[in-house]
Amino acid sequence: MTSVALAEAGPAERATAPRVRGRTGPVTVRALAILDAFSADQPVLTLTDVSRRSGLPLSTVHRLTAELLRWGALDRGADGGYRIGLRLWQVAVLAPRATGLRDAALPFLEDLSQVTRENAQLGVREGTELLFVERIAGRCAVPVLTRTGARFPLHASGLGLALLAHAPADEQEAVLARPLAGYTPWTLTRPDAVRAALADVRRLGHAVSDRQVTTDALSVAAPVRDARGEVRAAVSVVVRARGARVESLAALVTSAARGIGRALPVPPAQPPRSATGRAHGRPRPPRADEV
Repeated sequence: MTSVALAEAGPAERATAPRVRGRTGPVTVRALAILDAFSADQPVLTLTDVSRRSGLPLSTVHRLTAELLRWGALDRGADGGYRIGLRLWQVAVLAPRATGLRDAALPFLEDLSQVTRENAQLGVREGTELLFVERIAGRCAVPVLTRTGARFPLHASGLGLALLAHAPADEQEAVLARPLAGYTPWTLTRPDAVRAALADVRRLGHAVSDRQVTTDALSVAAPVRDARGEVRAAVSVVVRARGARVESLAALVTSAARGIGRALPVPPAQPPRSATGRAHGRPRPPRADEV
């Protein structure tokens, strides 16, 4: 499998299983099922494709697609195929988790890519998957194509390992309880091997994915911590595996991660909570006999 195909791919079940089953449901749910039918490997669909991938009747797809076209969530090309519309992207970029993080990280990603002439990447953990937030391509970079917004399993990449190592224990086990896809002979596919790699990440402060995604690439990643010390994201650099100097790359990536962490907006302070779990300073709701 090529670097491009792997970077664009998500878990197998996302590409093959219909998103929604059943002929009825709230209009919003059905509209979202239509949008969810599109993917990185199939960005252009016919109405029949959308019906098959969403599990919705063709008549429903035809009606809701017309509404989505009018609003701008979908576009229709000259070939008759449907694509995700620009207005949906305009809404998506308002998500505060990605916007503030991306703005804080961009200068450091650009510096990291310029110094190494390689691919610098930023990602967050979204449930049991890695979500790519940004990538800066280097001039002499190993030929991979990371698409902003693409998802990837956590156990194989440097970004994913850096994030999974600092996830809650139950969420780590949820990932390890699933089949771990193998992409190359070097991919860690046994839960005990992944646990050992996660322990190394916590001990060393960075993650290394050596030819686990493609046979020609190695990535080094470090977690990005906010002012509270919580891991908000991870940053990585992807280089050619042959001749890679892991120690030097780890120092650069760790420095970039610290810089991004310092640049992140300070999270609002949480109000102290009483023994009952209610935040101090907030009036309690009146009881029925007080109304």
